[in-house]
Amino acid sequence: MDWPIAEVARMSGVTARTLRHYDETGLLPPARIGANGHRYYEERQLLRLQQILVLRALGVGLPEIGRILSEQVDEVDALRGHHQRLLVERDRLDALAGTVSRTIAELEQSRKDGNPMTINRPENLFEGVTPSQYEGNMHDFPELAEAVARRAATMSQADADAAHRDRTAQMIRLAELMAAGHPAAADPVQAEIDAQYRALTELRTVSAEDYRAIGRSIVDNETWRAAYEAITPGLAAYQRDAIEAYATTRLN
Repeated sequence: MDWPIAEVARMSGVTARTLRHYDETGLLPPARIGANGHRYYEERQLLRLQQILVLRALGVGLPEIGRILSEQVDEVDALRGHHQRLLVERDRLDALAGTVSRTIAELEQSRKDGNPMTINRPENLFEGVTPSQYEGNMHDFPELAEAVARRAATMSQADADAAHRDRTAQMIRLAELMAAGHPAAADPVQAEIDAQYRALTELRTVSAEDYRAIGRSIVDNETWRAAYEAITPGLAAYQRDAIEAYATTRLN
């Protein structure tokens, strides 16, 4: 039995665009290509896709996933290894949930008191968070995700941690602008979005439509949205709207 690419996309939650990219890079060739030009996948390809998605969820980049899959021989042994990684990830997510819970409580208390939030131990914001999550959240933009992964591979742990803190600081600055009542299209907000866009284009060309799609994913991608909403409710939609305004006024 085989399944067309549209059905595999529906079952797995991976876009057809990403599946085609996996084929083009040799990571996941289909079982066959029909006379209509459509890709079809059998059980073996679905098992391989499961392994790809598990490794992606664990923050492994596409080049490294290709290496892991090319070197493995026994599927059961591979799944045991993935299972162990998932157990480790579960523990990390427990720590992350505690981090977000503490931040929410501190933000709520600061609002109740009418005072800005004071972060006594900034490192607490990042407990359980890994910089590789950023690349993992871009699975619908495989070319850009690979560029991010290549950059990450050249960074030291200290550099990666600093980059992640910078991204979190950007999110906090946007939250402060939103709380101050600035519309998404306001100049201070657009200055933040411009800095983010320029950082992306250092890695790869990003069209107006690609940037809009990234903005939509901040809301549509559950993990990405949760990261924004953990800082303040509505921040994901605010970032999306700001990106839409930026793409319309500066990239078109």
